[in-house]
Amino acid sequence: FTSLRECKMQDFGSLILEELDKANQLDSLKFAQRHEVDEQKIVGAIKSLESLGDVIQTKIYQVKSWQLTAEGKEVAANGSHEYRVYSAVPDSGIQQSKLMSSCGAFGKVGFSKAMSAGWIKIDKSQGAPVVMKLVESASDTVGEHMVLIQKGESEKVDAKLKGEYKKRKLLEEVVDKHYTINKGTNFRTKIEKAPTELTADMIASGTWKTTSLKPYNLDALGVETGGGCLHPLLKVRAEYRQIFLEMGFSEMRTNNFVESSFWNFDALFQPQQHPARDAHDTFFISDPATSNNFPSDYLARVKQVHSEGGYESQGYGYDWKIDEAQKNLLRTHTTAVSARMLYECAQKDKFVPQKLFSIDRVFRNETLDATHLAEFHQIEGVVADYGITLGHCIGVINTFFTKLGIEKLRFKPAYNPYTEPSMEIFSYHEGLGKWVEIGNSGMFRPEMLLPMGLPEGVNCIGFGLSLERPTMIKYKIDNIRDLVGHKVNLEMVKRNPICRIDKSGTGEERRLQVLNRRWANIESKLSCIQKQMEVMGISTATAHGMAADSSDGNLMDVVIKVHPDKPPYSLQLLLNVLKKRFKVAASTHTHSSVKSAGSLVLSSDESRITADVKITLIYSNVTRPTMIVKNAQIQGEENIVRYLARILDSRGGGNLYESLDSKVVAQIDNILDRLTDASKHSVSTLIPGILTKSKYLAGNRVTIADILAYSLCKQAAVSNSSIKDWSKRVEDAIAKM
Repeated sequence: FTSLRECKMQDFGSLILEELDKANQLDSLKFAQRHEVDEQKIVGAIKSLESLGDVIQTKIYQVKSWQLTAEGKEVAANGSHEYRVYSAVPDSGIQQSKLMSSCGAFGKVGFSKAMSAGWIKIDKSQGAPVVMKLVESASDTVGEHMVLIQKGESEKVDAKLKGEYKKRKLLEEVVDKHYTINKGTNFRTKIEKAPTELTADMIASGTWKTTSLKPYNLDALGVETGGGCLHPLLKVRAEYRQIFLEMGFSEMRTNNFVESSFWNFDALFQPQQHPARDAHDTFFISDPATSNNFPSDYLARVKQVHSEGGYESQGYGYDWKIDEAQKNLLRTHTTAVSARMLYECAQKDKFVPQKLFSIDRVFRNETLDATHLAEFHQIEGVVADYGITLGHCIGVINTFFTKLGIEKLRFKPAYNPYTEPSMEIFSYHEGLGKWVEIGNSGMFRPEMLLPMGLPEGVNCIGFGLSLERPTMIKYKIDNIRDLVGHKVNLEMVKRNPICRIDKSGTGEERRLQVLNRRWANIESKLSCIQKQMEVMGISTATAHGMAADSSDGNLMDVVIKVHPDKPPYSLQLLLNVLKKRFKVAASTHTHSSVKSAGSLVLSSDESRITADVKITLIYSNVTRPTMIVKNAQIQGEENIVRYLARILDSRGGGNLYESLDSKVVAQIDNILDRLTDASKHSVSTLIPGILTKSKYLAGNRVTIADILAYSLCKQAAVSNSSIKDWSKRVEDAIAKM
């Protein structure tokens, strides 16, 4: 072939092989330039040759070059912005406003650069600012440089200047990838396309015996099937809906997005002067603007309880107006649906207890940001029955969130116009390490329920939360506009996994899940610290987990800081067990921040040079016991005990913690958590209460739960007959290990 442009597409590879046979090495860029063809076509041929096996060998190299942007091309054609501004200034000067108007889009940048270059100045002595020339002539260096780069002579422009032009968006650095091509071990000049299928002719003629068929690529993915997919919100919604159904709730009808102010506000005993009823918080409907279809007797009772009071309430004492109640709006909460359902329930001959829920859209005139939209989903649960109290409300909420895998709950008093008492629901977020609000709750006021016609003695509880926030947490989305709206990535909707909310059957199983997540988090942090130490050149060779193998003769070197008022007696017990399995060097010191040492003194006869476990106890002015090991800090006596127990478990020593049955481990962790912040009073009552059921705190064998409790009792000087007997059993059991 005289030119590659004369080749057909399938001949590109043949020509590359023919030239490679003569030259031994080819360059894809030079090859394409020599044959006057787009390099991408050559790259395609190279990829085809690579798929044949080791016919050719390739190596990628990069070439960086500078190219003009659209603005840079304009500067090359017409001159730089500053030069054009300078050229537009007559010798006699010109008003700044006229100059900026005549220069157009480039005027602002050009004026600033011309001022910086010292080409022009502003004269304000004549009133209106006048632009004057400072130099008789100016050289358009920027424009000249753009022309040079456009010609491919960028090496003539200083690198620092090119960086400045890049900041001005006149230039962009382009990185091109090219290939060097060499012969492979199976190099040949002829390409034979292997058949992909075994045909009847091959079988009849017998050529199949000598024919090399193209091998099947069993790893190749099939053609992706089209189809719809559920949005993450719908997946999470389905999980929440299933939980409500499991609890015996019935779903309410929520098909009316447009609601009247009467059902949205007035029926809920929300006054007509309430700020939420203003246009800056609510979307009002212009057509139709009002509704008139209200139960007349119920309307009269609602008006009376608002303006005059009733049902042992003094009301709000204002002139209630039907015009306000008739205004149509986009519902601001699904409680409007709850009000309709409770009214329907009240109209029946005999009251039937109700457990209702809804999950649907509501609308509020919110300021849009990363966590707020004008449209979102509200989850609401309502229970109505005789004799329901605030305790029932807390119990239902606890059951609901426990099924979600959320056990640590707190309730804080709050205010809502239609519930009294009202409570905000908080959950402890393990990742953030703090309590965060997750919902709202309360008991509907009599001023709302009794006008509906519900019998006296019937109480109603309600609670609600949003759907978007837990969905964002579940799918790790930090901007709600990436979840809902026109900017949503449809690929995300298509690829996101199914929603699985962790739900366990028993409390022990849930505690095990929390424990596993806690240790995974600790080990992940320790792994990061280890990698940082390796970068710094510090050896961190340890076995899996926190306990290292002791075969290197240097198992552990820890420093433990405690306050003198709280000596770690747990360490004294564990040290006795450690000494039987390791060479332990222990010492005690007092920091200058405290006046005197604590009552516990650790010591040993082992030299620190030969010891494989080194423990240094320092009495210092610290709030919590802190252990420093391999530049990592472990805080709290309960966690120090856990760490040392793991060291013992690595040598099969004592079976004090994680080597025990998983249910026992969960029980131990539960006791440790209860003891962590225990006061003297709670220790003295907690421990005897547990010991009435078993010999030790976690069953019939001593564990680290007993060791920590032993230490806390001695620190608080707690002493009674049952604790004395138990302490003696702990000491004897540890001595026998």
